[in-house]
Amino acid sequence: MAEEDVQIELKFRIYDGTDMAHGTYPLSTTVVSLKQRLMADWPQDKSVIPKSVSDIKLIHAGKFLENNKTLAESRVHFGDLPGGVTTMHVVVQQPPITNKNTDKNPERQNFCSCSII
Repeated sequence: MAEEDVQIELKFRIYDGTDMAHGTYPLSTTVVSLKQRLMADWPQDKSVIPKSVSDIKLIHAGKFLENNKTLAESRVHFGDLPGGVTTMHVVVQQPPITNKNTDKNPERQNFCSCSII
């Protein structure tokens, strides 16, 4: 059976335990296309909403999946039970918020005022 013929049933669990984008995907599906689907289906009532595909990280079997790889290349395995669903965890990693009030002088930011007696 060709790789593109093999299908895997996936669901994606976000930070609050909500499952989304439950469906059957070919093993030839890329990780970035899964992230695009998640962006399109993301519930707008959540407190954390990704702004771009790069904000989303997919975790399977304790590993972050790489955007340019397919599900087969990422070694996504089937559930142990026939007809089982594989759950992937979704983490939204937004860029850090910079404080506009901080001094932009790098020498001053690394300054330590400790006194050792």
